[in-house]
Amino acid sequence: MSESHEGGCLCGAVRWRAMGAPKNVNHCHCEMCRRAGGSAFATWATFAVANFSHTQGTPTWRQSSAIARRAFCPTCGTALHWQHLQHPDTIDVTIGTVDHPEKLLPKEHLWAKGQISWLHMDDNLPRYRLDRRSGRL
Repeated sequence: MSESHEGGCLCGAVRWRAMGAPKNVNHCHCEMCRRAGGSAFATWATFAVANFSHTQGTPTWRQSSAIARRAFCPTCGTALHWQHLQHPDTIDVTIGTVDHPEKLLPKEHLWAKGQISWLHMDDNLPRYRLDRRSGRL
């Protein structure tokens, strides 16, 4: 498990480290991710919780829906993590907080039905209407 990824918030109060390759990297176009990140979409890398730790500071967690919770820096407000309540063995980190985001290549688009109409991404990645079970667009 020689691969590792580190990152943190804008002010540096919260830092994290993930050992090993991510289980997935995706772009999410759902309204909740857009609003939580204040951007047109969010890009996430999913890691095993067993290989993840905070190396500095502690984020604040908030249950953002019936199925998930999100973490942010209590000092600067940076969106840091997303975690599905039924899958506590994985944690997603926002690519924008990764020290070297170029090493984590997105593999797909989720919730593509929610993509903002003026956003055009010609990356040839699979696009799923909602999640992988809902089928491709």
